Amino acid sequence: MSSRRYHDVVIVGGGNAGLSLAGRLRRDGAKDVVVVEPARVHHYRPMLSYVAGGQATLDQLRRPQDRVTPSGVRWYVDEVVSVDPVTSTVHLAGGDEIEYGDLAVCPGSQVDWDAIPGSEAAVQTPHAATSYLPGSAVDTWTMLSTLTSGRAVFVVSDRHVPCAPVGLKPMFLALDHWRRTGVRDAIDVELLVEGDRLVDLDRADQRLRAEAAEQGVTVTFGATVTSVDAASRRLAVDVAGTGSASSELTYDALYLAPPHRAPAWVAGSGLASEGDGGFLRVDPSTLQHPEHPRVWGLGDVADLDALPSGGALRKQVPVVARNIAARRTGVPMRTYDGYSIAPVTTSRRSLLLAEFDRRGRPEPSVPVVDLVRPRLLTWAFDRYVEPQVYFRRLLQGKVS
Repeated sequence: MSSRRYHDVVIVGGGNAGLSLAGRLRRDGAKDVVVVEPARVHHYRPMLSYVAGGQATLDQLRRPQDRVTPSGVRWYVDEVVSVDPVTSTVHLAGGDEIEYGDLAVCPGSQVDWDAIPGSEAAVQTPHAATSYLPGSAVDTWTMLSTLTSGRAVFVVSDRHVPCAPVGLKPMFLALDHWRRTGVRDAIDVELLVEGDRLVDLDRADQRLRAEAAEQGVTVTFGATVTSVDAASRRLAVDVAGTGSASSELTYDALYLAPPHRAPAWVAGSGLASEGDGGFLRVDPSTLQHPEHPRVWGLGDVADLDALPSGGALRKQVPVVARNIAARRTGVPMRTYDGYSIAPVTTSRRSLLLAEFDRRGRPEPSVPVVDLVRPRLLTWAFDRYVEPQVYFRRLLQGKVS
């Protein structure tokens, strides 16, 4: 039997964004905060790239959802099917309805297999994989670590990929592995980048280009993969500015950082922007929906004119928490400048860290140390320290 309930703040999504916001609101004194999340297992998703590179296991990034949900936050184990922003109501798959005072939408995004026909079938074979799905991240390392000759193709889309530069991690980790095992010279490595740069910070982009060149990677920018034929192991590729028809490229191993889209109910509820992918429309500064002031968006689902990344939530969460209160009291709202972060390994023991705003200006958290230069310490922090900070502090709203 369905029921209708009211909660002061309803958060859709129990990932990094949703739990961090719930924890922050509780610490700020909110009494009635609920999270709607169907999954019973929580994943620290940034570590999937390390799984894909053979430096982590799924068990190391998984926790039961009830163990990571902040104290005092109610968890609805259900899926959202629609939102009515006029009546301030969330409709759940189980039939229940939740009326809200404020609604934070942060269910993340999902792989858009339809954007590259044949790609979903390809990753079901031993010759293609992605680090953006837990099971396929395991398959990525199996595929890369067992390759001893042939052509490895790495594809990085620029269509709403969560922290797209992190898609370079499996490539650089594999390159180091192939060197150590003596098979590097027998493997041709091609990197197809849909955009015109590797990361939106000039110094970091130049450094990564140099690293790729030094390690013998053939990089093609403006390259859009239009289809994959899993049976023949061929890609159809359009390269911007060439004026030629699609070319074909064969592969022995194919890694995809694929296009993403928002859950369909966002557009179905009339909350999406006009761009492709049905992403949540918000003011990119205040993170408030321009037509429905009780609706807020953060994380991968929101159209923020900035690189979506887990690290960006460190700045987005306090903005939304503050602005929910500001809407109610009439005080000035806080703004988000598009801060994002891209940690990219350049070997199995070194990593560079790019931090920047939506205009590509540097915004380092530690100005006295050049984190764009690859370092062992930065790699160790990203791989071993950051996951502990995430589970013990960030999800509880203690980091901002």
